[in-house]
Amino acid sequence: MSPTDDDLIRRIHRDLQDSYDEELELELDDHDNVDKESRKQYFNELFRLQGELVKLQDWVVNTGHKVVILFEGRDAAGKGGVIKRITQRLNPRVARVAALPAPNDRERTQWYFQRYASHLPAAGEMVLFDRSWYNRAGVERVMGFCTDDQYEEFFRSAPEFERMLVRSGIQLIKYWFSISDEEQQLRFMGRIHDPLKQWKLSPMDLESRRRWEDYTRAKEVMLERTHIAEAPWWVVQADDKKKARLNCIHHLLQQMPYREIERPAIVLPPRERHQDYARQPVPPDIVVPEIY
Repeated sequence: MSPTDDDLIRRIHRDLQDSYDEELELELDDHDNVDKESRKQYFNELFRLQGELVKLQDWVVNTGHKVVILFEGRDAAGKGGVIKRITQRLNPRVARVAALPAPNDRERTQWYFQRYASHLPAAGEMVLFDRSWYNRAGVERVMGFCTDDQYEEFFRSAPEFERMLVRSGIQLIKYWFSISDEEQQLRFMGRIHDPLKQWKLSPMDLESRRRWEDYTRAKEVMLERTHIAEAPWWVVQADDKKKARLNCIHHLLQQMPYREIERPAIVLPPRERHQDYARQPVPPDIVVPEIY
């Protein structure tokens, strides 16, 4: 017996509710002690902003706009969390995330910006860098992975590289996620005591904790020397994860003159049925056991 229209509507609503339940579980994983009303307000605003991000995506595709968004900040500052919420409802072919590992031996001999340039967007694309070429001004400087000459050359080259990107038609938006000493300590301790998050703590992360003041000095120099009119820095206060996500997404939406793009009505075509087709049974030995 085929399902009725009412049955289909109920199933669609149930699937939608399931997807929202998964988002609730994701947020509960943050272990924040917030009351029910605050959580409801947060989700209402998050879903509203994500709806606007879908409109922004459609506008980017329709206009052929090119966008690069950099997310920088200390370890555990919440960069990955906001990137996840931005891209959650978007087409991964339009909104791509670039999270590059440490350079290999060959890449170390290339022009410094070369491996980042290969990830830049074509028309109708947004690329979100989870850390970026500013590694040289931060971790590489603090940990001694670059020479003084390479460090100074970076500050000569980075503003010119970014101006070149902007002249080529790429919009460049740069965010620094700022957290306090106490908040980073708390988040690191949370990761240490959570088996599902221990993988997030690398030896480099632990060393960065010890060198808090060195990172602070490096960040201050970086912001001062690379804050340019064509691509200014924007600082997100990130001690409160949820507020930081909402504030960053809201700000991002203000950076582009997007508008809602009219879409043609979608009509699901009827499935063709052929009398000579008979569905073959699946061999039981390749069926995944239904444990749940």
